[in-house]
Amino acid sequence: MKSAVILFPGSNRDRDMIAALTKIGGSAPHLVWHTESELPEANLYVVPGGFSYGDYLRSGAIAARSPVMGALTKKANEGYRVLGVCNGFQILTEAGFLPGALMRNAGLKFVCKEVLLEVANNRTAFTAGYEKGQIIRCPVAHHDGNYFADPDTLKRIEDGNQVVFRYANNTNPNGSLKDIAGIINASGNVLGMMPHPENLIEPAHGGNDGRTLFESALGLLEAENA
Repeated sequence: MKSAVILFPGSNRDRDMIAALTKIGGSAPHLVWHTESELPEANLYVVPGGFSYGDYLRSGAIAARSPVMGALTKKANEGYRVLGVCNGFQILTEAGFLPGALMRNAGLKFVCKEVLLEVANNRTAFTAGYEKGQIIRCPVAHHDGNYFADPDTLKRIEDGNQVVFRYANNTNPNGSLKDIAGIINASGNVLGMMPHPENLIEPAHGGNDGRTLFESALGLLEAENA
């Protein structure tokens, strides 16, 4: 199963993502520089974490206007799966793929720790391998992960079952509304999340709670169950 990772100046979690996709998918992902205007064929397109353009304007704001985002918009509109993690989530909200915004952490400090996530929606292409309500472990590392949306938008995504992950058991590290850690678009093919599932995929990481997300997103679970 082929995947592609989109790189921006300041991406620094790309190597972790590449390693995870290679180990789980069985082949190295395509690497796409942000100036490209076309994307290779793939089952999954990933915008990894980091500090694109140093977050000098606003997290994800400059990257969202890079040439490659036009090509990614086309792929998303065609139904291809898109995953944005951490800075990737910020970029996807800034580019209009997902509703809401990621603000400065409530504590105004960078947080790097392990949290607990509740799988709020397992009826997605990314979470089909989990049980609804399942609690999984996942690391976070961010300064601007405080999810915010106006009341009407928040009601729309809650009513539409677009909240995929919530911080569980009082482990919300950033003040996100409704403990939101990850959301999906209305079409169900674009997921943005602040935690880093690529950093918990094998025993060497101390666990493999994040592995199921990639197996599902790459279509591996579908193949096994076919």
